[in-house]
Amino acid sequence: PRKVGRSPRHTTTRRPLLLVLVLVLVLVLVLVLVLVLVLVLVLVLVLVLVLVLVLVLLLVLVLVLVLVLVLVLLLLLVPPPPLRLSPPVLTRPIPRTGEALPAIGLGTWQAFDISDSPSETAPRLAVLNHLFAAGGRVIDSSPMYGRSEATIGRLLAALPAGTPRPFLATKVWTRGRAAGLAQMERSLALMGTTCMDLMQIHNLLDWRTHLPVLRDWKRAGRIRYLGVTHYAHSEFDALETILHTEAVDFIQLPYNLADRAAEARLLPAAAATGTAVLVMRPLAEGALLARLRTRPLPALAADLGCQSWAQLCLTFILAHPAVTCVIPASGDPAHFADDLGAARGRLPDAAACRAIIAAAGL
Repeated sequence: PRKVGRSPRHTTTRRPLLLVLVLVLVLVLVLVLVLVLVLVLVLVLVLVLVLVLVLVLLLVLVLVLVLVLVLVLLLLLVPPPPLRLSPPVLTRPIPRTGEALPAIGLGTWQAFDISDSPSETAPRLAVLNHLFAAGGRVIDSSPMYGRSEATIGRLLAALPAGTPRPFLATKVWTRGRAAGLAQMERSLALMGTTCMDLMQIHNLLDWRTHLPVLRDWKRAGRIRYLGVTHYAHSEFDALETILHTEAVDFIQLPYNLADRAAEARLLPAAAATGTAVLVMRPLAEGALLARLRTRPLPALAADLGCQSWAQLCLTFILAHPAVTCVIPASGDPAHFADDLGAARGRLPDAAACRAIIAAAGL
């Protein structure tokens, strides 16, 4: 019988298949190896980048430490600049007692003769806040000023607790002892005090009657100081006589850049008799500023710390050594805040005062 065997054709067809499989396996292995190499390279690159970032961070930290050390050394070796403190508020002593008064106070003529409506009281309350915030204390009024005393009393009562104690000044402005006593009692009640700091005889009206009463009230502790006032040059002689004969504590008079008549005799007499001086109408009731509005502020204003004509005019008045306190009247918060700036500047000497007068064209 014939032997049955494998056909040579079958063996030859299987060999190519095996070769293909082998080649595929080889390619797969190669691809896997390539992928592994790529991953390894990527990891190496990531590690290199991480190392670079770490090195950069270390360098930054080193630079920061170096800068900190340099700053510390500079702070230790270089002395700090001097502190620029706000100039202190100018004060003047009351000659008879030495009590210090802020050199700028508040006048109330016309400005505080108002109703109790919020639209009128709000700006006046702001004026009082400016006064106390700037270190001021003096508030001057009079029965002649209409509702001024009542307005002051009402607004002071509305101020918060802790507000500095004001230095209250008003006047007696009537004839006769009984009428004077009644008026003064009413003024104390309206202004909300049991002891008036300063009671003045307004415009010397019936002064020979009122002055003994003021002395009695001073001894009784109803008032702390007494004084006299007048606005007219024609009464300067009478004021000067009273300074020399009656030993009053205060005199109130007009004095400003355009009205310097008090320099001749009254201010020297006040200095000679140890009388404190309140200055009324320091801006001539606004007329002085209206006159100066078109004039440029002189260069010396900056040297004195003045930023406006109002401040320069007030500084000029305060340059006189006999002046104790200037009392501009204002119901405008912005204007009054500007006025108060004169209490922190440098006072002009005699040459600077002459230069101010020349710059004002007076």
